[in-house]
Amino acid sequence: MTATTLLPIGMGLIVLGAGLGIGKFAAAAAESIARQPEAADKITGAINLPLFLLEGVAILAEVFTFLMLIL
Repeated sequence: MTATTLLPIGMGLIVLGAGLGIGKFAAAAAESIARQPEAADKITGAINLPLFLLEGVAILAEVFTFLMLIL
């Protein structure tokens, strides 16, 4: 197998991992807001930064993988 066939598989795994991570974060946030609705603002504020960081890492990984494919 050449690198050109393995890199798209790696890109798919990056997207899959990021999707699972974001899904777990969102599920935990929804569950905690359902348990304590009065703390919804604090929970939302605390969960936003890790979600943004996870999405940023996934985007950077996609860009680097794509650059390895074309360079």
